[in-house]
This record gives sequence, C-alpha cells and structure tokens, in this order.
Amino acid sequence: MTTLNEINELDRDAFVEVLGPIFEHSPWVATAAWESRPFADLSELHRAMFAVVEAADRQTILDFLNGHPALAGKEAVAGEMTDESVGEQASAGLNSLSAEEFARITRLNADYQAKHGFPFVLAVRGHDKDSILAEFERRKDNATEAELQEALGQIALISRGRLDRALTV
Repeated sequence: MTTLNEINELDRDAFVEVLGPIFEHSPWVATAAWESRPFADLSELHRAMFAVVEAADRQTILDFLNGHPALAGKEAVAGEMTDESVGEQASAGLNSLSAEEFARITRLNADYQAKHGFPFVLAVRGHDKDSILAEFERRKDNATEAELQEALGQIALISRGRLDRALTV
C-alpha cells in the first residue's frame, strides 16, 4: 500500500500508474490532478481528482460515464472489467445472479442506457442485489440531467472508496 507522502513525491508517470485506476478507464484524471500536488490528506487528493472530472466539457463527461461498465453487463460476462469493478460488483452479489435476476438487470441496463445515453452508475459496496434493483427502479424515470449528476455523485463515492483502499495516510 502506498502512502500519501509517497504519492506526493512521485513523478507524473508514476503518479498516474498508481492513481490512474481510481477513475474507471480514465488515467487523464490522475494526469491532470498531478499538477495539484502536494496533497495534505486523502480528502484533498480526492477533491483535486474529482475537480478534474467536473471541469471537463460535456462530451468528455459523457465519454467518461460510458467508460464505466454496466452492472452485471457484457464486460462482466466477458471478463473485461477492471479488478476494482470486479471486486465491487462481487461485493454486492452481482457475480451470482439467478437467470431471472440477470435478465432483469440486463433489461434495466439497456433501458437506462437507451434513455440517458450512459450506463447506470451506482457505488455498489454496501448494496445487495435487491437494493441495486430498487435503485434501478427508483432512478430509471429521472430526467437525464439529474441522472448525469447522480452518476457523477456515485462516481465520487466509488473513487473515494478506491482511494481509501489504495492509500494509507
């Protein structure tokens, strides 16, 4: 495990190597956040990284959201998810869905993607299959702009959890 002091001393390439995976398939976040070093604590590091996302233009944010795997989606089936996503989805039981549950989540994912133009994003640690399905149902009819903000908020939770697991103070 890397310490925050070590992170503050890394050159850009090493910083991106360590922190690039914090935001799914988006090492550009770590690349830009490197400029804000040194960080006094993990909260400051996370704020700097998330500020990079928030400052991005709309198309970059949409591309960023579309880089996230659908819950129990084709990436999971094909074994193409990041180690972080595999662990997160497994913690919620998404790796052991019944055929009916899988079909329901597949349909919900497809409907959500068709409506909003990006995948349903949920910080699944602490959730189980039933609460995930309830979140799908609660959010599926929301306006796209509200869901974009919700997805970013969920990514903030996901990325903070990943930072907490990756670094020590």
